[in-house]
Amino acid sequence: MSHPPLLCLEAVHTHIDAYHILHGVDFEVPRGEVTMLLGRNGAGKSTTLRTIMGLWQASQGRIVFDSHVIAGSGRRSATPDIAQRGIAYVPETMGIFADLSVKENLLLAARHARHIDDVDTHRLEWIFSFFPALRKFWLYPAGKLSGGQKQMLAVARAIVEPRKLLLIDEPSKGLAPAIVQNLIAVLRELKRTATTILLVEQNFAMAKALGDTVAVMDDGRVVHRGPMAALVEDLGLQQRLLGLSLQAHQ
Repeated sequence: MSHPPLLCLEAVHTHIDAYHILHGVDFEVPRGEVTMLLGRNGAGKSTTLRTIMGLWQASQGRIVFDSHVIAGSGRRSATPDIAQRGIAYVPETMGIFADLSVKENLLLAARHARHIDDVDTHRLEWIFSFFPALRKFWLYPAGKLSGGQKQMLAVARAIVEPRKLLLIDEPSKGLAPAIVQNLIAVLRELKRTATTILLVEQNFAMAKALGDTVAVMDDGRVVHRGPMAALVEDLGLQQRLLGLSLQAHQ
């Protein structure tokens, strides 16, 4: 018996001021899988994530998360309420607090902890096993970290407590290959723990390594949905949808 998708977008439109950005976005995110959201720059991928989180309001359509309507049908959930349902968001800008230490950033992200001793020690050690720099710079201001270290911290903040769904916007952007491999490893491990991931990514080797399903966007619409493996195998489809091939990015 198949389970209903964890997240479902149904004909979602988003306006930002006078601009109509999303034009009836439709796709599903299956439970326990990694769904890739691909497309050229400006296709609407980041706006889609921000709309799911309630940072932009859907002007039409419905967003259903874990059988609850979080946008549409006369309902507009606030971002904190959406987060409380078990969704974590890592924006492209990373969203860390530069003046706070690594430790303080992680403590703020742990919703049920008032002190660092309240954070699950085993989970912290698990995070450090993938991102050892966070242990090394535990008391450093986050603003003094390198770009790669800031991205590690941004992902660590999202996973410091178990979440049902992670929304991650271009996590590998500007990172060294070794850090990208660590990122792939931690996301694979999260998938093994039944965490569902919706991932916007321009690194197609990473998309191939992680993706179970894929939705491709163009001009604010979803123009392709299906298994990631099928897109990987079809060079013509890659060229038509994305203007380049995954094979060129191995």
